Amino acid sequence: MTTATALSALTGTYAIDPTHTRIGFVARHAMVTKVRGGFNEFAGTARIDGDDLARSDVELTIQVASIDTRNADRDGHLRSNDFLALDEHPEITFRSTEVTPTDEGVDITGDLTIKGVTRSVTVPFTFEGQATDPFGNERIGFEGATTINRKDYGLTWNAALETGGVLVSEKIVLEFEVSAIRQA
Repeated sequence: MTTATALSALTGTYAIDPTHTRIGFVARHAMVTKVRGGFNEFAGTARIDGDDLARSDVELTIQVASIDTRNADRDGHLRSNDFLALDEHPEITFRSTEVTPTDEGVDITGDLTIKGVTRSVTVPFTFEGQATDPFGNERIGFEGATTINRKDYGLTWNAALETGGVLVSEKIVLEFEVSAIRQA
């Protein structure tokens, strides 16, 4: 069965299951290593039109306060005005504008808003499958990633290194491992 055929059988509305979904990011630190983080609080829906996948849509809202890099000081700095400006911009949002079927899944293009700045991004997702869990929930899984430039969203803070380069990379990889449950 092709991915397009598998996706066409999924018509319905799905809610992202936050306990089985990871929304993360990766940034280079000091030009020599990577820092990985994620968000612990978010909600989203996907409406899939199996007859015409292009008519499907996705919405996602992430709570900035839930940022987690396993370092309280760094998390506090990321919530500050130097980066995400939590007090003025408590949410990061994504609203799809186009869903395009691919051989592996779908490319989802949409408006990503961070710190009050909206830019169009495309995330290629692979379809990981469909299953009914032991509680009777019909689940679907998708994984995807894309790279953004944080400066495009007004996240410009940085520090120069004595050896050259900067403390935090401009390029940030956004990672999505999504489990969603069909809604009644």
